[in-house]
Amino acid sequence: MSFKAVLFDFNGLIIQDELIGEQVLTEILLKENLLHDPQDYRRYCLGKSDRTGLKELLASKDRIISDANLTKLIKFKTEAYQQQLLNLEEIPIYPGLVDFLEEIQKRNLVMAIVTGALREEVKLVLAKTGINAYFQLIVAGDDLEASKPEPDSHLLALQRLKLFPQECLAIETTFSGIDAAKKAKIQVLGVANFYPVHMLQRRANWTVDRLSDLELDRLAEIFAKIDI
Repeated sequence: MSFKAVLFDFNGLIIQDELIGEQVLTEILLKENLLHDPQDYRRYCLGKSDRTGLKELLASKDRIISDANLTKLIKFKTEAYQQQLLNLEEIPIYPGLVDFLEEIQKRNLVMAIVTGALREEVKLVLAKTGINAYFQLIVAGDDLEASKPEPDSHLLALQRLKLFPQECLAIETTFSGIDAAKKAKIQVLGVANFYPVHMLQRRANWTVDRLSDLELDRLAEIFAKIDI
């Protein structure tokens, strides 16, 4: 099969926003009169949709919440997150990202974002960083009920792009993201932005320390040998 598309995660791959996410999560827990653990964000929210992450986090603290109140918390989180971004002079995207996007574009590969983040958050970041033109498709957390590590978002991306899994590369930074792509039968590159390479190697097809380490020409050769 030929190599036709790259499916990017968003938080922690495009935008370097872990600190923002942790700050907003702390605000939510204070609002709910719950204690904050420094590992809460990575343990429950990283790589997942807001609905799934918050629901699992609150359950871990023995807090039962109705769907209506969960929706209110998600709205609060979205507004707080966007305000944090708007307060920044410059959105913190990962070093080397734009050069990597340019290299992919030169090879006429389709680029899509497949994320648990809400669409309005993604569009805000893409617009403020000027990289929105690189991406032909966004599959966001508000498009689907199921969140990573379920494969629904990747499967929807394949459907909308009209591509086979064997024609795509998913780039992920979290265990839930890698597992989701693998369940969709997509080859996965793990980038060590959160976890060390040796931990990602247990799950991903390939791993790199940073995006710039990926050899796209070599990858295209590998894809050419993959059968449906």
